[in-house]
Amino acid sequence: MSKKYWETLPQGSVVLEAGNSAKFKTGSWRSMRPKWIEENCIQCMFCWMYCPDMSVKVNAEGKREDFNFDYCKGCGICALECPGKKGNKAIVMEEEGK
Repeated sequence: MSKKYWETLPQGSVVLEAGNSAKFKTGSWRSMRPKWIEENCIQCMFCWMYCPDMSVKVNAEGKREDFNFDYCKGCGICALECPGKKGNKAIVMEEEGK
């Protein structure tokens, strides 16, 4: 097997084919994970709109469901943007593994 040198490797951060992000599961990167508290959810879909990793699942009726943790990196944007119900957030961040 021949060695690959830097000149022959593809450049980083370059999308080589359209729609390839679904192939790369990035959930193992996180140290914090979002926890969805369904009873506090007002279905505003801010979490879906702001998520950079397509990890917020939505069903056929357009209602928000739990997270797809294969893609969630634990950035916390969903929890930050969540208005919740009566001051109680529908998404809170917790340590991974709890």
